[in-house]
Amino acid sequence: MSSLIVRAQIILLARTLHVAPERLAHLERLGPDRLHELQQRASAALFEHHGETFTRISRLVPLIPLGISIPLVQKLIPPMLTGRAAGAVGVEHPRKAAETMTMLHPLYAADCAPYMDPQTVGQLADIAPPEPVLEVVNELLRRRDYITAGPFLAYATPALIEAVERGVPDDAGLIFSAAFAYSGTAVSAIVRQFLTGRRIPRMVHTVLNGPPDLQAAAITVFSRCEPDVVTAVGDILFDLAPTAGIGALIIAAVRGGAGAELLTFAGRLSPSALRKLAGNPVLYDGAVLPTLVGTLATNSRADSWRGLGELSMRMDVDTRRYVARWISELPDDAVRELPTHATETELWPSLLRLVAVADTDVQNRFGAVWATLPPERQAGLQRHIHEYQMDNRLAAITAAGQPMSVEEVFFRRRRMGRHRGPEEDWKLG
Repeated sequence: MSSLIVRAQIILLARTLHVAPERLAHLERLGPDRLHELQQRASAALFEHHGETFTRISRLVPLIPLGISIPLVQKLIPPMLTGRAAGAVGVEHPRKAAETMTMLHPLYAADCAPYMDPQTVGQLADIAPPEPVLEVVNELLRRRDYITAGPFLAYATPALIEAVERGVPDDAGLIFSAAFAYSGTAVSAIVRQFLTGRRIPRMVHTVLNGPPDLQAAAITVFSRCEPDVVTAVGDILFDLAPTAGIGALIIAAVRGGAGAELLTFAGRLSPSALRKLAGNPVLYDGAVLPTLVGTLATNSRADSWRGLGELSMRMDVDTRRYVARWISELPDDAVRELPTHATETELWPSLLRLVAVADTDVQNRFGAVWATLPPERQAGLQRHIHEYQMDNRLAAITAAGQPMSVEEVFFRRRRMGRHRGPEEDWKLG
């Protein structure tokens, strides 16, 4: 559900530019990474533009006692202006800013939060008592303003994460906020720290008993974690969840647009958890499995392909044959990228075994597409087929390609380089 992150970045950018999000809807095609960069640059430009004003405000901080200024600020100053100025004040006067957080009413602070610099709040967390921050977080979650809460996760310190674990009881709110957060690294760090206590089992219970949108969001959050964190969370999930509960998660992920994330999650499960997932009857019910494969037509991430490969290898031969056919029906570009994904994620064994059980027409389809690969990719493909001793079972693939050894590819490249100059970087498939 990268669409959640895209939506969050659009709204954050709209707040920065002070326009309605609908006016920026055409930017969704940029994707989460470019949108995040655009939002960060726009925010930096805004603060630079108003730098002189913020500097004047910052100079007043040491001169006016907080006991006098804070009541006036909350009564007279719009939250948007206070939130934008808080970043400059926090950098110049961190201890004053930390003290200010203890004096602001949580409702007013929550109104300011959409316009605050999350990085400044994260820096203050080390010197400010956590209680005021937790009150603001709880208020944001009560309002279901997950898009505002999400960016603050990127700058949460271990001490603040510990305080959140203890003082923010809303499991669903934390999951939704993490789903909207841009930084997967930060999300993983938070989940990792939660693993040391009892919070993850409690969150798993909340997810299993929650609505489908929460279940899809949880799969998205967990899939963004580091592999060892996913493995640990997966073991807890499959220990606690009945078969029907896992089935509900699968359906929620597929219908909620998190099919690719479910496959990424699957690719990092422990062997026992992966077997339980592969054995769930929901996967074999109607359009669930072909829909999962179909999500990779437009969301072709290497980790998701690895998950599909690992999952398929735990299924019976007939099901694997169907999976191979559904993959072959994807657009040419998705099929053509498979050897690259196989190299990136050590997918070669499961990919070749999957194609090996496919029907002849399906193998011919793979062979025809892969025959259009550059020579070095084809040589790499042939090398992997030979290494895994599948020359006979994948004869249709080898026959469709151009027979060329890796040494010959290198020779031709060197000869071309002498005539045309240095080549761009390339790698074997």
